[in-house]
Amino acid sequence: MSMDGRLFHKCTSVEMARDQLRSMRGRTHRLSSAISIVRDDREVWSHVSVADMTFRNFSDAFLDDYIERAGPKVLLTVGAYSYEGLGQQLFEKVEGDFFTIIGLPMLPLLAALRDLAIIPR
Repeated sequence: MSMDGRLFHKCTSVEMARDQLRSMRGRTHRLSSAISIVRDDREVWSHVSVADMTFRNFSDAFLDDYIERAGPKVLLTVGAYSYEGLGQQLFEKVEGDFFTIIGLPMLPLLAALRDLAIIPR
């Protein structure tokens, strides 16, 4: 995950998550998800997928409620949100594939598995 040249990592405290989310509200970050298929110690396919995600300009009261409801789960993900859960409420616009956002670009992977005859067409 990146924004304005800064790379983000998982937060180490709930306060760090709160500060990070506060700094990102109203702004867009890029989420990248990469995958590869390896056969016989050789990469036979790779793919990088990106999603641009714009936070809405949420209030401090909303942020406090979100942090309280999400609890320590905010420390489990880069960005301090789980898009498939409560984190959806943080956003006003998302450009990109849902599977990319949750960490596995599934549709390109399935196409590659079919092309490589690993799964049936």
